[in-house]
Amino acid sequence: MKIGIPKERRPLERRVAVSPETVKKFTGLGAKVVVETGAGTACGLTDDLFQAAGAEIASDAAGAIGDADMVLKVRRPMTAAEDGPDEAAIMKSGAVLVAGLDALQNGDQVKDYAAKGIVAFAMELMPRISRAQSMDILSSQSNLAGYKAVRDANEYFPRAMPMMMTAAGTVAPARVFIFGAGVAGLQAIATARRLGAIVSATDVRPATREQVMSLGAKFVAPDIEESGDGEGGYAREMSDEYKARQAEMTAKALEKTDIAITTALIPGRKAPILITAEHVKSMRPGSVIVDLAAEMGGNCELTKPGEVTVEHGVTIVGHLNVASRIAADASLLFAKNLWNFLSPHIDKETGDLKIDWEDETVTGTLLTRDGQVVHPQLKGEG
Repeated sequence: MKIGIPKERRPLERRVAVSPETVKKFTGLGAKVVVETGAGTACGLTDDLFQAAGAEIASDAAGAIGDADMVLKVRRPMTAAEDGPDEAAIMKSGAVLVAGLDALQNGDQVKDYAAKGIVAFAMELMPRISRAQSMDILSSQSNLAGYKAVRDANEYFPRAMPMMMTAAGTVAPARVFIFGAGVAGLQAIATARRLGAIVSATDVRPATREQVMSLGAKFVAPDIEESGDGEGGYAREMSDEYKARQAEMTAKALEKTDIAITTALIPGRKAPILITAEHVKSMRPGSVIVDLAAEMGGNCELTKPGEVTVEHGVTIVGHLNVASRIAADASLLFAKNLWNFLSPHIDKETGDLKIDWEDETVTGTLLTRDGQVVHPQLKGEG
């Protein structure tokens, strides 16, 4: 089995889909691993490191994936319309593609995979089950994004975060408010607490209260009996009454907030607006908002995706692809996610790929097979 890894060509993408550790594991099972030259350079993984682990180095994308039985990527393949090599067209019919494919936002491209005979797996659709935690790219990458969000906030915040007692006077601790207590939000809480901030957090899922409080933060939620627990551990959209009460709560909280970090996402949909323009006006000058949902439009009404702006004296950070901004660790974790997903389906004696099509992690991520789109959500069944 030949496994091909091309260089990521999307803007702002610095990660790579394999690490020297996973290359060694794949080759140890008899696979041939071919990495395009420079694929890991942006995250500190040189061609020499991959070669030392047992990989071959190809001079271009065609050499890496043109005849590969399996292609591993971080992001979905480039297309000719995006001024890149049409990576799916380079792949042979019957090849297996494993990557974060943003499938729910790119249904037409999924149809192209089917038409070209590609067997595509979208890792962002990994089921939220205990057995799949080690395969979950959203969790591993969001964890790092939550950490990086606090670092970014600290960069733009004009004051210190912890309380400081000095002979010249006392420096008050920063007050941090975090929207969403998923993986990114919980890591943001932990990081802000380590830096000495006073932290509060909110989430529409009541079950997160205990997790927030266990990290030493205060849990804040509207006084209304409604749960935001959705399928698969994700949050669902709330009622208009809940949103109105939430907006009132948010307005009061933000008046006393120095740093706000938003993490709320709904799979396949535009990010919900949690901080309005009026909320921003109410915040103290010098405050910072870090919007981790910027890639899906943003949780703040004034966020400009990909930009850092100042509105009403408040700095709004809208960085895209935040995990890629900490690319070395993000790549190592991403590569391990792919290995954990694929290794149970590789025959330990022959090194051949033998996919268990009934496995829940397979049925949850499989987009296309035998020339057809097969995932229920892309067939209008879920």
